[in-house]
Amino acid sequence: MKHKSLESDECAVARSLDAIGDWWSILIVRDAMGGKRRFGEFQKSLGLAKNILTVRLRKLVAEGILRLEPASDGSAYQEYVLTEKGEGLYVVVAALWQWGENSLFAKGELKRAIIDRSTGKRLPPIEVKSADGRVLGLRDIQLTLADQDVAT
Repeated sequence: MKHKSLESDECAVARSLDAIGDWWSILIVRDAMGGKRRFGEFQKSLGLAKNILTVRLRKLVAEGILRLEPASDGSAYQEYVLTEKGEGLYVVVAALWQWGENSLFAKGELKRAIIDRSTGKRLPPIEVKSADGRVLGLRDIQLTLADQDVAT
């Protein structure tokens, strides 16, 4: 089945998913956030076939989410490094993590956590807030056309 491109879609979620690609790509980004930089590190962590990993890494580079740099140890290898665009996905990864932690694991089952480096504590729940700081739930938001007359 041929993949339908969503790069021209009017929905920001659809375009974002087009840029990311699939679950392997978000797992690659997660690993890059955790410090992995080399092809072999990604392959060992994910257990992904080399050909599939190659395609996913190329797409992430083409989308400007990762960039290739000379190896930090001075060897002939290259390393994959998150760009500013890629680093911006930390909110997505953290939100998916928290959703999965709360929805898909029994108490005590999860052996890893995302923590605040400065305190060593788990992150508080990610919240969507209004401009005046109110926490918003699903029933408090509305998807609308950007050019529609909305209060700012």
